[in-house]
Amino acid sequence: MMHIFAPPRPRVPRYARDDMKRLIVTADDVALDRGMTAGAIEAHRRGIVTACSIVANGREFDDAVARLLEVPALEVGVHLTLVEERALTTGETMPRDWKRFLLSRFGDIEGELRLQIERVLASGIRVTHLNSHQHLHMLPSLYKLVSRLAAEYGIGYVRRVGDRGGRFGVRKLIFSAMPGRTIGVVEAGHLSAERIIDLLDCVGDVTELVAHPGVNVSGYAHWNYEWERETKALCDPSVRDAIAARGIELIGPSHV
Repeated sequence: MMHIFAPPRPRVPRYARDDMKRLIVTADDVALDRGMTAGAIEAHRRGIVTACSIVANGREFDDAVARLLEVPALEVGVHLTLVEERALTTGETMPRDWKRFLLSRFGDIEGELRLQIERVLASGIRVTHLNSHQHLHMLPSLYKLVSRLAAEYGIGYVRRVGDRGGRFGVRKLIFSAMPGRTIGVVEAGHLSAERIIDLLDCVGDVTELVAHPGVNVSGYAHWNYEWERETKALCDPSVRDAIAARGIELIGPSHV
């Protein structure tokens, strides 16, 4: 059994009040597919997305960088990736999923994560946050490493998964036992406007909605994600109205 231990709570800014509700809306998986990048940007321009996470070893990295540099208001973080793709350090294929990762002898994990962060920084993009593919950084040893790298590179926000309001059985039990406050993780790739509105009741001081928008995504069919549906949901005016009605402030990770 994999045990997840709670890392230290993040510093709460002095200006935060007890009754404040603030929501970060992050689109993950940018640069894996051009359609995922397009979905993140559309859901920012027309919807509620305030941040996105780019995969430094994604096959469409260069295209994603070119597009993101044209959208400076969309905050960008590194979606640290140790599964599915090819390692920047060796060029070899990574384990297929988190289960195989745990059984593998990956090699220089720190070196790989450094290269991923540095590749994004070298592109000219300002990096405001870190998270990871399949949330591997929530493993205790990896969380400690990622937190250290964040401090070293001056990156102020690291996602702390702890899903609220999820309803998918075993996945809910796993993610809700983690520290932090997120929504949408358990239902990744299957969020509707109605479901997002329901989840808004779980927003606290600082909460992160983890989303997966996409437009004409051509790869990763094995995920069975509904990218177009999530893009539409994130752009639905009823969602923005519900956020305003609840007194929730939309922020980027740099404002935490």
